[in-house]
Amino acid sequence: MPQIIDLNHSEDPRDIIHRAVQALAEGKLVGFASETNYIVAAYSLQPEAVQKLAACSHPEHPPARTLALKSPLEALDYVRNPGKIGEKLIRRCWPGPVTLLFPVSEDSGILDSLPPEVRQLIIVNGELPCRVVGEEVLQAVQRLLPAPLIISSDFPPNGTPARTAAELANSQSPEISQSPEIDLIIDHGHCRYSSTSTIVRINDLHWEILHEGVVNERTVRRLLGDVYLFVCTGNTCRSPMAEALFRKLVADKLGCSEEELTEKGFVSVSAGLAAYPGSGPSPEAVEVLKLQGIDLSPHESQPLTPRLLSQADYVFT
Repeated sequence: MPQIIDLNHSEDPRDIIHRAVQALAEGKLVGFASETNYIVAAYSLQPEAVQKLAACSHPEHPPARTLALKSPLEALDYVRNPGKIGEKLIRRCWPGPVTLLFPVSEDSGILDSLPPEVRQLIIVNGELPCRVVGEEVLQAVQRLLPAPLIISSDFPPNGTPARTAAELANSQSPEISQSPEIDLIIDHGHCRYSSTSTIVRINDLHWEILHEGVVNERTVRRLLGDVYLFVCTGNTCRSPMAEALFRKLVADKLGCSEEELTEKGFVSVSAGLAAYPGSGPSPEAVEVLKLQGIDLSPHESQPLTPRLLSQADYVFT
């Protein structure tokens, strides 16, 4: 049985983080909480440890090994040309419970910096599964390692996703004689979601969901829409007015309601360079748009942030 360390009752969580880093660097397998389930991780520069990961996943729920990246931007180091669809899902799904499968070759990006045995283990049928886990403990460990981790799927050998550290420890099927020894599990309580990660295959201008988990198909379609961002200073008059007029004009052009625009690939949002969160629209803006049949009164201002900018496809100032 692996050793389970309760991070929530630790005097200094940094010691546990460093211990996990050392174990991974030594070629051991370590269990962590993700947003969805407890998964097993190996260090990508330790081929023997990566080989063991296949036995930590259920054979009917591939991929058995996934490249766990530190950030969405790091994906571009390993996937040379993710395409328009890939770029949008990278920006909008990560960090989060979504695994993206990209078509790659073994010399794509800096993949050739990984041991050849590891590349052969994680690239299956010309596809590289990638994920950015939004769990703080795993992210803290990754920041201390120069190379990425390789993680198991959400489904352990017994086929039942592990929601707790104890369930992961008991998940290795006794019927599998080569079931590997997980050396250490970091217990960080229950996982955020009671489902598994969604797996999306991306191929040029096409995509398909191989496994629907936390993020459903409808949400993926919304994430692939174009985001139109309108920016002014306070986000109480000019930019919310522009956003509201944009929604009305596009809805009229398409012959649909404004509520249906998201389903049709149009997402609009506004923000301010010096906006105070939660402020209402100016009375003058509400009055002017009322003449156009638009109710601006529910609007609440928000400041412009780097993340909001990164999500936008078009920015109007």
